[in-house]
Amino acid sequence: MSLCPNYKKCGGCQLQNMTYEKQLSFKQVKVIRLLGRFCHVDEIIGMDEPYHYRNKVQAAFGMKNGKIISGVYQSSTHNIVPVDDCLIEDVIADKIIVTIRKLAESFKIKPFNDVTMKGFLRHVLVKRGFVSGQVMVVLVTASGAFPSQRSFVNALLGKHPEITTIVRNINDKHTSLVLGERSETLFGDGYIEEQLCGLSFRISPKSFYQINPVQTEVLYNKAAGFAGLTGTERVIDAYCGTGTIGLIMAKNAGQVIGVELNKDAVRDAKSNAAANGVKNIQFFCGDAGRFMVDMADARETADVVITDPPRAGCSLDFLRSLIKLSPKRVVYISCNPETLARDLGFLTRKGYRAVKIQPVDMFPFTEHVETVVLLEKRPKNTEKRPNDTETR
Repeated sequence: MSLCPNYKKCGGCQLQNMTYEKQLSFKQVKVIRLLGRFCHVDEIIGMDEPYHYRNKVQAAFGMKNGKIISGVYQSSTHNIVPVDDCLIEDVIADKIIVTIRKLAESFKIKPFNDVTMKGFLRHVLVKRGFVSGQVMVVLVTASGAFPSQRSFVNALLGKHPEITTIVRNINDKHTSLVLGERSETLFGDGYIEEQLCGLSFRISPKSFYQINPVQTEVLYNKAAGFAGLTGTERVIDAYCGTGTIGLIMAKNAGQVIGVELNKDAVRDAKSNAAANGVKNIQFFCGDAGRFMVDMADARETADVVITDPPRAGCSLDFLRSLIKLSPKRVVYISCNPETLARDLGFLTRKGYRAVKIQPVDMFPFTEHVETVVLLEKRPKNTEKRPNDTETR
């Protein structure tokens, strides 16, 4: 029986009908089925407290029966399921969103209707640092004047003095994207800071930051252990984002190079490196695969490549560039075991072998499972030599 009254309406937590122990078993079997042919799969690392782990909470706003509602979109639809509190979302964030909904009623602020393109308040995004305690509230609105802006902000701060910054993000396009291009800070610095693995990271409205900070430490420490750094290695952090993994690796590496296409993320990564006094890391804005090909063409080498791609996995071009650069070790962090299995199949046909596979439960009550894999370059005389077809 589910603990959540919205279980059948929301669709976000697919495994609510299972005990947590059964969820872990379900995910372990899934990873073994998909990846067990490559090497032994270690026991999945679960959470001691698998509730309220999400440090980022996002709510859509709309109207129903003449009342303002806030909540989540029902799976595969644009229908809002009203939510006041959620078993996997941060408790403080949920309370702040309920307060904003009530304030919107009292200030007569209408939710935005993306059919008529009328109204004002679209979404609310709350990010909270579990270690720092800092709280960011992002009010996503249509363009135009913010009705009674100062009074609204003061009223929100009066109800929730724990809020450290409030940002207005303007999105007046007909789009499924939550955040628009323009933001303005209404209170505080416009960002929060959070600590992870002994380092401090700046989190802005558009910054990517792992949703579950408790398990992120587990995952990144495991990845760092797999990298086997001794203080001399050159490490490439592909898909580096805001530099989190690379900065954590830097203390045990000789040099770290982070590569990322998103220029805003690269800017944040450089700020994070400066704030933490990490000097043996560089960040470049560009395609990681192209970057590695250029390194190989210049006869440069890397000892370790760390890759943490999106759910679609690594592109074939990226994998080819990885083979060309030919690092001694690859640490592959995956949020999708299906695409991971596909990519491991390619890499193991091209001279690598999987040595360790460690699943980590980053998202309890959902079907998602994170996995970190260590691959090592096989000696040339033991490399498999299949045909040259590079399809997957």
